Amino acid sequence: MSLFQTPQLDREDSLVLDEIHRVRDELSDTLRTPRRWTGKLRRHNEARAIRGSNSIEGYNVDLDDAIAAVEDERPLSADEETFVEIMGYRLALGYVLATADDPTATIDHSTVRTMHYMMLSHDLSKSPGRYREREIFVHDEKTDEIAYIGPQGEDVNALMAEFVDPLGTTHSGDPFIDAAMAHLNLVMIHPFRDGNGRMARCLQTLVLARRGVTEPLFSSIEEWLGRNTDDYYKALSVVGQGAWHPENDASLWLKFCLRAHHMQGQTQLRRIQWAIRLGDEATQLIEDMGLPERTFDALYEAMVGLKVRRHRYVDSTQIDQRTATRDLTELSRAGLLVPRSQTRGRYYLAGDELRRRAMSARRGLPGLSDPCPGFIEALRARETPNPLAGNAPT
Repeated sequence: MSLFQTPQLDREDSLVLDEIHRVRDELSDTLRTPRRWTGKLRRHNEARAIRGSNSIEGYNVDLDDAIAAVEDERPLSADEETFVEIMGYRLALGYVLATADDPTATIDHSTVRTMHYMMLSHDLSKSPGRYREREIFVHDEKTDEIAYIGPQGEDVNALMAEFVDPLGTTHSGDPFIDAAMAHLNLVMIHPFRDGNGRMARCLQTLVLARRGVTEPLFSSIEEWLGRNTDDYYKALSVVGQGAWHPENDASLWLKFCLRAHHMQGQTQLRRIQWAIRLGDEATQLIEDMGLPERTFDALYEAMVGLKVRRHRYVDSTQIDQRTATRDLTELSRAGLLVPRSQTRGRYYLAGDELRRRAMSARRGLPGLSDPCPGFIEALRARETPNPLAGNAPT
């Protein structure tokens, strides 16, 4: 057996998968209705996916700087080294989204290598776009021990051929299952010198997109994995057992991914409900205070918790710099926005009234319900008997 094989779903998995599709359909139906904030929500989701996947590797940025990457802007607070990593991932994920509905697009060696080059072209020492030719050992930074040993370098080309060739043509019947198995096999083959975890996570989103999952950003689990990194590592560690073992049962990994999709789907529905309420609040404020309609963008973004930047406000409203400055100044005088920093680096945060309305809009939103009760506790209790196993490959 050369690759990890797709396991049979148990009854719980099947029920969760059905629920994932139900949530996905609900998301698609909701997003089909155009609203003033829909484009912003998509942009914010892209930024959250970028932020989540990179945080796993220790490249941490706030949501504002992740959005800056999406919009080709300079960051407000991220250092240069971190931001070039963020921008690399943004290019690869942008490629995924740009080709999602292209009927002529496929997934082959060129696709995988191109995405890797986009991610790491800023550091040629990491051989971007090239498969490794030597052995690879992954260290657990917490213990400084070997956590994973990948397959031999001379086997990588053959394994990647076996892995990549069917991706564009062979389907299990469900895109969420295929995407999860693509993630597992790529990260375990570990075909590159660096960036394997980010590639596997981005590839999972790519498979969903190419398999016709509408709104792939709302189905991606990159944000969820970034917020549940220890459990993500544990799931890979238990299945991989510290070395290349494709004969191992991947059932636990598949259950982990299906649960993550379900939980992230609930998060997205909750976020959309909040966005609807925030949009109503912004609209009501504009009406009550006689504000220009265009100020909706600034009010909404501030209530979401983002920093309102003048040039972004100019771009979204298509007004001139002078009018934008006047709008933001008036919103500040009204106490709706609070200016921070000076001149060129100035931005605006939500004032007390906007924060109060944003908090009020959260009340009554549904909490998250775990579709696999007890699974995470059982996962965390699992031992990894192989002495080389620790945190999983990233």
